[in-house]
Amino acid sequence: MSSDVNGRATTDGTADETVGGGPRGDAGAARVERALLADLLADAGPDRPTLCAGWTTHDLVAHLVTRERVPYAGPGLVIPALHGLTERAERSTGRAHSFAELVEMFRAGPPLWNPARLRRFDDATNINEFYVHYADVDRAVPGFTPREVDPAVRERIWSALRLVGRTGYRQTTAEVVAERTDTHDRRVLRRGSPTVVIAGLPEELLLHAFGRRSAAQVELRGDPAAIASL
Repeated sequence: MSSDVNGRATTDGTADETVGGGPRGDAGAARVERALLADLLADAGPDRPTLCAGWTTHDLVAHLVTRERVPYAGPGLVIPALHGLTERAERSTGRAHSFAELVEMFRAGPPLWNPARLRRFDDATNINEFYVHYADVDRAVPGFTPREVDPAVRERIWSALRLVGRTGYRQTTAEVVAERTDTHDRRVLRRGSPTVVIAGLPEELLLHAFGRRSAAQVELRGDPAAIASL
């Protein structure tokens, strides 16, 4: 199945428990995060800097729309050799639509052919993404105050943290241990030696693992050289 950036599918399809554009019942935590991010983007306007180097809010929302509506751009999000294709698609999306149009396209949710129309898939793939990009906008301005995170979202982030950490700390040989400051639970994100403990709330640990090191409100404990290797 193929589609364009506006989400027009070439074959018919329906989805149960859909998100965006008329959800049925509880659309899930990811849709709440989507609405919060869309509101923040709309308030920020198109020219605000973000934590993503070189990106304005216009660039960021073009990325979000492309991610959901241009299938051929997807592989470049995870395969470095194909990243140039994704970047070209994002630039094309950004040129084709105004900032306001892009925000409303993102707010409306993915097109019918996208599996993220299903609540479970949406929650599994988008909660982390949307929370991190919310921080990319919110925390790019000095003096930010972290927003309250729904307890259910916090638990989902914690559950997904081990998988995120495998990628986020692949460049170090140290053992990386995440420690929650609200419950003091621990989770090993990477095996190695010596050990570095990263302590914070789950959402702050997520930001650190996603590479938002300077914006994440965490405490690092362990060998200084190992900490520097992160």
